Amino acid sequence: MTSGPWSHHARTGLSDDIDFEIKGQELQFVEIELDPGESAVAEAGSFVWKDASIDMTTVFGDGSGGSDGGFMGKLLGAGKRLVTGESLFTTVFTHRGSGKARVAFASPTPGSILPIRLADVGGTLICQKDSFLAAAKGVAIGVAFQRRMMTGLFGGEGFIMQKLEGDGWVFVQMGGTLMERELRPGEQLHVDTGCLAAFTPSVDFDLEMVRGVKSMFFGGEGVFFARLTGPGKVWVQSLPFARLAGRMMAAAGGTGGNRGEGSVLGGLGDIIGGRD
Repeated sequence: MTSGPWSHHARTGLSDDIDFEIKGQELQFVEIELDPGESAVAEAGSFVWKDASIDMTTVFGDGSGGSDGGFMGKLLGAGKRLVTGESLFTTVFTHRGSGKARVAFASPTPGSILPIRLADVGGTLICQKDSFLAAAKGVAIGVAFQRRMMTGLFGGEGFIMQKLEGDGWVFVQMGGTLMERELRPGEQLHVDTGCLAAFTPSVDFDLEMVRGVKSMFFGGEGVFFARLTGPGKVWVQSLPFARLAGRMMAAAGGTGGNRGEGSVLGGLGDIIGGRD
């Protein structure tokens, strides 16, 4: 496989250590190269193609606990995925042959695939609930609760986010163009809730109300934005899928528009926000 800026060849850590290459521009896919016995786990519906020596297995939860994780461990992993609105199952791709073998996964929306080695960001990444695309087997997919009163009561759809934990590579999908920002201690950044794609756990996250009646009712933006305080890294996406879908619905005569695309809770967020 052609080496790129994200190539990685070390053989340490708990997760399978995979090599990969991201291809394409607006509609990207990631091609993962596996050695014999190595595995990658992917979200349902992201698979594109694979070499014949790679087996596909559907597992309950995220597959991070392995075959000896026990029923309760698998049930807990599946339950976390259900809370974030994802399927109870993921698919594990394992190379059963010799030599090298490849498998590819594609993002379902126009944008960028961001590769992150969790060991480089402290072992944890917080992201939008539909961001996870694929990962090295051993990465755990969980839930990140925002416990502050403002976030919980008024944020609605921003209350629950996805948490990826481990030391291996993860691939998260971002809509539109991606911006990475390193915040210094105490430095703040205000982001539309839908455009906040991911951040490291050292970043303090809360919601802040948009000030001014005109801004709230005539500005075309949501009532709240995300307030992020450093230190840590933040990734911002320019076109969240909910915004794209809302514009398409509006153009088709529906009731689309900006409903706080920062939605990471789905239907429950609609209930909290007072929407049917």
